[in-house]
Amino acid sequence: MTDLSSITPRDKAEILAQALPYIRKFHGKTMVIKYGGNAMTDPELQADFAEDVVLLKLVGMNPVVVHGGGPQIEQALNRLGKKGEFIQGMRVTDAETMEVVEWVLAGEVQQDIVGLINQAGGKAVGLTGRDGGMIRAQKLKLVDSTDPTKQHDVGQVGDIVAIDPGVVKALQDDAFIPVISPIGFGEDNESYNINADVVAGKLATVLKAEKLLLLTNTPGVLDKNGKLLTDLTAREIDELFADGTLSGGMLPKISGALDAAKSGVNSVHIIDGRVPHALLLEILTEQAYGTMIRSH
Repeated sequence: MTDLSSITPRDKAEILAQALPYIRKFHGKTMVIKYGGNAMTDPELQADFAEDVVLLKLVGMNPVVVHGGGPQIEQALNRLGKKGEFIQGMRVTDAETMEVVEWVLAGEVQQDIVGLINQAGGKAVGLTGRDGGMIRAQKLKLVDSTDPTKQHDVGQVGDIVAIDPGVVKALQDDAFIPVISPIGFGEDNESYNINADVVAGKLATVLKAEKLLLLTNTPGVLDKNGKLLTDLTAREIDELFADGTLSGGMLPKISGALDAAKSGVNSVHIIDGRVPHALLLEILTEQAYGTMIRSH
């Protein structure tokens, strides 16, 4: 625990009171949170994250957690002596790899998060896209980045066909916190591994979420000089893509975030998950701990 004994009671009260307008504004609203990066692997940050989610729920918001698990999948594959293969940043997922992905994400990682939230005083429930028929998927067609006539087969990697949020809504209304693994199912009940940022973005859109928050290992969106851009519109993001300021690993994150912002999610936040309690600070204070992308 951080030592807060040096803060006077009056300052503490002041800090709490400042959160009030935000609590009022977002009461009853859905917050979709993509949980990944260091916040997911550092034990202290894990505990902070769980506390933040529980607090948001207790003050009347509806947090929905979508998690990734790239490093954990990589470790499990290494233990089995299987080499991870990537094409254009996508993990090639054969049947055996898919089995590993399922037991790591839906078994290990998801249940760890559920346990952490429960330990912090919440009531978390783990789900995959199969539960309640939530995420229907089909095989992703990966077009070659240099030759558009060519397609790569990346195995059981999925593209979302449709999301049915019924099960999430039912849990939310009943004081539970849904924790979702990004696994979808196809027409023949086959499993698909789906990018967690994409699932979070689509889910936020379908749930008409107030905010989509993506926890990352970056301070947010940086300009060419490495300065944090705290407040952007969807149009400004398009311009940053056009002039090459944005590229690389930020691409899938931002394009999912952009789609969500353009499809009715009020604001999308790309936050630095390495900052303790970044989630609370972003939602309940004036201070920016990342980049906010507004829908207009």
